[in-house]
Amino acid sequence: MPNARKPSKSSDSRSSSSESVENFLKAVYALQQHSERVSTNALAAHLGVKPPSVTDMARRMVETKMIDHQKYYGVRLTQLGEITALAVIRRHRLIELYLVRELGYPLYEVHAEAERLEHAVSERFISALDSKLGYPEIDPHGDPIPSAEGHIAASSGIPLIELALNIEARVARLNTSNSEMLEHLVNRSITLGDTITVRSRDPFDGPLRLVVNGQAKTLGYKAAACVMVEAKEG
Repeated sequence: MPNARKPSKSSDSRSSSSESVENFLKAVYALQQHSERVSTNALAAHLGVKPPSVTDMARRMVETKMIDHQKYYGVRLTQLGEITALAVIRRHRLIELYLVRELGYPLYEVHAEAERLEHAVSERFISALDSKLGYPEIDPHGDPIPSAEGHIAASSGIPLIELALNIEARVARLNTSNSEMLEHLVNRSITLGDTITVRSRDPFDGPLRLVVNGQAKTLGYKAAACVMVEAKEG
């Protein structure tokens, strides 16, 4: 029997390099939602690496025309970089939705699974997945799914901690990828589309007393900050 062909080290290196680039672009995109330019220290904290590694990656990515890097002023995605980042985010969010809807994964397990899969699947696979799921607009957390053309809708909602008392609202998004926090919200039966009203709040970041789909509940301040809601009209 012929010996199985082993993947070359250069092939493994290219795969690892591509994954690093995609994770870097996703991180810049996420942090850019809060500031015009992203500091290397903020990127390092987000990625869990040391600042010199971020600086080195940024310099290399300037050559690919995906990153604009200015010393002392941080980085920003170019148009090409943003399109690439949104393609990765699209893969991630469609995979998350497929895992929940078709394979029965609990919500709090899909982020880590999608992180592993998003770098391995082809665009043909993602196109087929999009069709299979009926061209969805949001993922299971309520985050908008970028289109194949690289367009993305604005995220909606305000944090539950900011909702005025006795105003009926709808749960629009669970704004966290932390598996423990998501599991906590799932265990508290806080899900997308729920009708929710804040009856009272304890001072000094204390818990909120809620009515969710007609049932009284209590939710801690930190968890409530992750629940994005939209006030119902009328």
